[in-house]
Amino acid sequence: MVNQFNISVRHLVEYVFKRGSINLGFRTSGSLSEGTRLHQKIQKTYKECDQREVFLSRTVRMHGIDYHIEGRCDGVIFEENDVMIDEIKSTSIPLEQVEQDSYPVHFAQAKVYAYMYSEQHGINEITVQLTYIHVGSEEIKQFRESYSKHELDSFIEELISSYSPYAKVLLKNEMERNESIKELPFPFPSYREGQRKLAGAVYKTIAEGNSLFAVAPTGIGKTMSTIFPTVKSFEEKKINKIVYLTARTTTRMVAEEAFSRLEENGLNLKCVTLTAKEKICFKEETICQKDTCEFANGYFDRINTAVLDILENETIMNRSVIEKYALKHTVCPFECSLDLADVCDALICDYNYVFDPHVAIQRFFEEQKKQTVLLVDEAHNLVDRAREMYSAQITKSPFLQLKRLFKNVNANLYSSAKEINDYFIQLKKQSSEQFMIWNYVDEHLLPMLDQFSNEAEKELLLERLEIDKTVLLDTYFEVDRFKKIASLYDERFVTYFEKTNQESTLKLFCLDPSKSIKRISKKHRSTIFFSATLNPLHYFRDLLGAEEEDYNIMLPSPFSQEQFEVNILPISTKFRDRDRTKDRIVKKISNVVKNQPGNYLFFFPSYQYLRLVHELIVEEDVSANVIAQEPNMNEEDRERFLEQFQENNQESTIGFAVMGGVFSEGIDLVGDRLTGVVIIGVGLPQLGLERDIIKDYFNQIGKNGYHYAYVFPGMNKVLQAAGRLIRSEEDSGTILLIDDRYMTPLYQSLFPTEWSHFSVSRE
Repeated sequence: MVNQFNISVRHLVEYVFKRGSINLGFRTSGSLSEGTRLHQKIQKTYKECDQREVFLSRTVRMHGIDYHIEGRCDGVIFEENDVMIDEIKSTSIPLEQVEQDSYPVHFAQAKVYAYMYSEQHGINEITVQLTYIHVGSEEIKQFRESYSKHELDSFIEELISSYSPYAKVLLKNEMERNESIKELPFPFPSYREGQRKLAGAVYKTIAEGNSLFAVAPTGIGKTMSTIFPTVKSFEEKKINKIVYLTARTTTRMVAEEAFSRLEENGLNLKCVTLTAKEKICFKEETICQKDTCEFANGYFDRINTAVLDILENETIMNRSVIEKYALKHTVCPFECSLDLADVCDALICDYNYVFDPHVAIQRFFEEQKKQTVLLVDEAHNLVDRAREMYSAQITKSPFLQLKRLFKNVNANLYSSAKEINDYFIQLKKQSSEQFMIWNYVDEHLLPMLDQFSNEAEKELLLERLEIDKTVLLDTYFEVDRFKKIASLYDERFVTYFEKTNQESTLKLFCLDPSKSIKRISKKHRSTIFFSATLNPLHYFRDLLGAEEEDYNIMLPSPFSQEQFEVNILPISTKFRDRDRTKDRIVKKISNVVKNQPGNYLFFFPSYQYLRLVHELIVEEDVSANVIAQEPNMNEEDRERFLEQFQENNQESTIGFAVMGGVFSEGIDLVGDRLTGVVIIGVGLPQLGLERDIIKDYFNQIGKNGYHYAYVFPGMNKVLQAAGRLIRSEEDSGTILLIDDRYMTPLYQSLFPTEWSHFSVSRE
């Protein structure tokens, strides 16, 4: 049987011909955003008989493999006795520095198109033209070569022979993957309660190409319940890639462990984890240039060998595996992991690699997305994360700095920075209040920002060693981000201006990210949103972009109510009452620890409230080891904090922490490492401008704005914090909720069903 291997022209020629170093210094956004316009400008000069954007494909059999090659060439130009393939490239490099052999990939790409066109039309000789157009000046430089059919046949044979070892490894891996999945058993002796139901729902959702919203309480085994049926879906040939998305390193590791367990049970599937560039970089400073980094220098000369080595010897490619091979082959570990992400069956990464419009992986083509399943773990976090991703701001002070810096250096850049600085001054004069809010992007501002980008690009391409251009580069990227979000702006956004004594800020604020999330998720085969706290479900369906046909599943907790108590102490923790009730709360905390010694986490809605009670507890001199979370704790600080919670502590340990922080999610203190969780307050986000704008927006579209902006996000933090207590069938303990609002029907309607046995506590 002959194997078929599908490949794009661009990927084929880049694999074989791309050489040299990574250079992630300044690149004009114009070379990306202007590319289409410049292509079209040249195509408009074609004659009526010429063809534009011509789709070409050809199947070539070599070494027992049918290579199905396809791509789209920019133009086919018909001259009197000749046919010419035109390949257009926009560039910011001065054209006098561009020679015919400067970029072998470009000529190779055009030659493949020439081969396919001549094969389709029976042409014995054809001309190839490379057309370079400069992004700034729009000047054109062209190179031409003519090739016979024999020359192109030889070229294609050499090209595919060079690619063949890589193709054989990919085909072998695919065959072994598919064979291993056929026989793959569920990797545990039996399903936990709810686990089979969740796995079945995931499988059905993928088969039908829908999305699923799953409330999967702790203990069900949600990671395996989503990964296993998705892996099994490869058998139906409807999917070809899994992307497991999560917000935290700890849950990324849980996903890696799930794939490892499946591997122990016979699965042969390639899985790679993406680690943030700043974390995985081998250098003290992350400067991706050949002059400063040996892993960037000559990267493309070595990466093919490195990727082949990893694919032939590894399956689960976590951070340590990537680092090992990156050191062995002297390649950038981050870029290497991205190259592996192209060809691996599964990818574990942060949300932003898929959902953030500024950093999302661009190399996945639309066809590939249609065969990809997104598994969105901790999906309750995606709402606020997406709001951040789809918001952007610019501030006044950088433009004032740039105006001063370039006054006598670059007149055009000085003028552009001055114009935007003056715009901010006018906004300050117009604003009698600290804030101004409107629901549009000022049409006068965008041309100013375009002009600034153009002038900044020109300056950044110049080498002026006497000037530090850090502020210019940072501002350029901020403006670029702002313009990108402005292009997405609709009724789900507002614009607000805020002035303080130190700074003025103009922000495009995303109120409702549902449309943006849906636009991305629906490009994929299926998206599975799951979390222990996707509650209330209607709120998360609204904000994560659910459609009517998308499925829900709400699973009961596998843990018995006998394992834990839920008590409510109805004391007001509202901001205005905190001073009045603080002594009563301290007394209750002291009594809890005195009556049942052990290890406790006390969660507060803010650091301010935490410190207020913490100081009183320390003065109270309770017989316990009292520790407190601090803002911006590093990994070592966090580990030291958690190490205090041991099963056989001589005295009780009381840990003060903040709801929504690093200790309220993604940590496991099993057994007697945690005796109880005490939650002070209902977790409401701090009152502020942005939350009030969100509230007003949802009121206007017929929802309860206060619930959407404050109550639901706050209660989600409460549920996450309470979820630290019972992590396994052996755990037991007490949840104490301190706030009189927990006695209201609204809050009790948001309790999970397993809290139905709650009782009211006495002081």
